[in-house]
Amino acid sequence: MIHRIAKTTIYVNNQDEAKQFWTEKLNFVTKIDATEGPLRWIEIAPQDSEWVTIVLYDKNLMKEQCPSANADYKTVVLSTEDLDNAYNQMKAKDVEVTDIVTMPYARLFTFKDQDGNEYILREDKF
Repeated sequence: MIHRIAKTTIYVNNQDEAKQFWTEKLNFVTKIDATEGPLRWIEIAPQDSEWVTIVLYDKNLMKEQCPSANADYKTVVLSTEDLDNAYNQMKAKDVEVTDIVTMPYARLFTFKDQDGNEYILREDKF
């Protein structure tokens, strides 16, 4: 049946600004950036070999296409093996971050993108 998660979507106000944030501040790579008519499809990932991607989708276009869609929904948890290094790199690039907290299950912090969407970055040790 289902054997992997393929994509998650973030609805953004400006796709160029979103792409710039993720690629320049968080070092993601652009997997796809294609346009057909009013639709621009952008997929990014932490590295080129990553299977799961984030789609940066125009929020206003989604509201036009599907008025009942919750284009404000966002809960994305990202993973790193070196939380302190990621935290320091984001701060150096002026990404808005919270303090690192230690929970019973992981160390983590949250950060915001160019639209004020909030994400969790947690340290995973396997």
